[in-house]
Amino acid sequence: MDWGTTAWHYLQLGFMHVLPLGFDHLLFILTLFFLNSELKSVLLQCTLFTLAHSISLGLSALGYWVLSSQVIEPLIALTILITAIENIAHSKVKGYRLMLVFVFGLIHGMGFATALREVGLPAGSFFTALFSFNVGVELAQLSILLLAYFSIGKWFKDKEWYNIRIVYPLSSVIACIAFYWTIQRLLYP
Repeated sequence: MDWGTTAWHYLQLGFMHVLPLGFDHLLFILTLFFLNSELKSVLLQCTLFTLAHSISLGLSALGYWVLSSQVIEPLIALTILITAIENIAHSKVKGYRLMLVFVFGLIHGMGFATALREVGLPAGSFFTALFSFNVGVELAQLSILLLAYFSIGKWFKDKEWYNIRIVYPLSSVIACIAFYWTIQRLLYP
């Protein structure tokens, strides 16, 4: 494949790995959104998450930092569970959340690397494919955030009942799903 075809192909793969195939990633991005629906704060968290998963994805794809999916998949579910519980326990973003999001991004990046290893990266266009995949993931994340913001956050984030009617119930559902996934992925890898 030429450069443009490779870039387009891997951009699509990255996007599709999140939407529609990455339900766990979708839930994680939503947990980032729910605690603070201010677009600026969510974009900062998403940018840190992207930076972290780009680092670990690159290192994993190059073979420098590889963990088995039997370790990574339960950890990914656990990151979702922790973030959802934090949404229930706190009414606003705490300072340590940015560090937590960065560390969780490193974990998710290794999960992305597992998916990329299954598809394969072309030797002659390795960095183009890797970069394009990452851009695709980022575009999918931004799509999720903007959809959540314009359908929920923009209209309801300042309502006094926002946490009680939106954040707590949705974060509770996400926490239950993530708890189930954590147990399932630990017991049936």
